[in-house]
Amino acid sequence: MSETLSIVGAGRVGKALGRRLHELGWRVGVVATRSIPTARAAVRAIGAGEPADRLTRQVLASNVVIVAAPDSSIVEVAYDLAHLGGNEWRGKVVLHTSGALDSSALGALADAGAKTGSIHPMQTFSGQSVPDLAGCVFGIDGSSGAMKMARKMIRQIGGVAVRLSGGNKAAYHAAGTIACGHVLTLLETATRLLMAQGFTRRQAARALLPLTRQTLDNFERIGPRAAWTGPMARGDFSTVQRHNGALADFSPEYPEAYKALSRLAAAVLSDNSRAMLQKLDGIFGASQKGSEEKKARKKSAGG
Repeated sequence: MSETLSIVGAGRVGKALGRRLHELGWRVGVVATRSIPTARAAVRAIGAGEPADRLTRQVLASNVVIVAAPDSSIVEVAYDLAHLGGNEWRGKVVLHTSGALDSSALGALADAGAKTGSIHPMQTFSGQSVPDLAGCVFGIDGSSGAMKMARKMIRQIGGVAVRLSGGNKAAYHAAGTIACGHVLTLLETATRLLMAQGFTRRQAARALLPLTRQTLDNFERIGPRAAWTGPMARGDFSTVQRHNGALADFSPEYPEAYKALSRLAAAVLSDNSRAMLQKLDGIFGASQKGSEEKKARKKSAGG
């Protein structure tokens, strides 16, 4: 017998999971969002389901409910669902898809007897297409019954389930943000630096993307320290100093990010982090002092 599934708050993750599970034979019931147009759009994306613009008792017809609402509203949604169903939640499985919140966000439903947990795919969802979740790592936590169901879903999708045992789930989510969103920030920053030197955006992408892809390939094949290249890796701190000086021509976020990333590289990649951080302190401390003196001279001249 196929499992039955309802989805509350069908954003990108909810729609992707719903669509994939529907393709695998799950029966999709209610798809509830804040408006009928968005609910209907979600049903079209999933390929099945009954659209609803509010929480409805029809959700209780499913034995599994995915709460794919924004993080800020998950606790409230759980409370409303618990109030809606009372002890009818006993034995049902409710999973939220937040990467930063653990299963305690569904506490009201757990108190009502539901098996509660979280299921979060470590994947980026652009909204332009549904990514292939086969091979994707999913972070899960919660009660034994909820994790059993989460593992079943992930196994059918072809993903890999990893139980989150750390006390700070937000750190798990921060890792994904660094590896995804912040990498995008760095690539766009590098693109703009090249464009300031006369590159077109297309030329910048042509220069940077192979560099980044090769770095990622090296990271996978030979590990972070062996893959580490550049002036810091070879102890060329005079070049680091020139970089720092050149970035002073750009908005303050550019040199500040360069300093922070250089310090982080020293901390996580260097065999002698303390010595390297001292070198960087000498470079960045001197540049900070010089910047302050420059501002003071300009202020004095203006007075």
